[in-house]
Amino acid sequence: MRLKKNIKPGKTKVNFIALVLIFNILFFQNLNFADDLEGIFTSIKVLDKISSKNTLIKLKNGEEFKHKDLLIKSMKCKNSEFDDNPEIMAYIQVEDLINKNKDDVFVFNGWMFSSSPSIAPFDHPVYDIWLVGCY
Repeated sequence: MRLKKNIKPGKTKVNFIALVLIFNILFFQNLNFADDLEGIFTSIKVLDKISSKNTLIKLKNGEEFKHKDLLIKSMKCKNSEFDDNPEIMAYIQVEDLINKNKDDVFVFNGWMFSSSPSIAPFDHPVYDIWLVGCY
């Protein structure tokens, strides 16, 4: 007596190819989504505490920008992956040009968060900086 197989010839190959295609589409779609989270420009708001004037500055990541007595540089910015609680993060370096002391190079050097600026506060007697956006 001969045993019959329940598998039709060629059907397993088609299923395997379909599975590989679906995996590739999902994998490469997630890579593109991760690239969309990282921005090229960082938007910050600078408050002059003496004159009470706000200035919105759009920085290109990696380039320095001189604003009055501050030299501001945004190294990297990233948007959160969650839509229900948006979070913007940026690695920012701020140098005070008036301070000639070589021991204190940066007034601020670290990650800044839009929803919680008190985690890593920017302390300066004249200016205050807030992270607004990442584009």
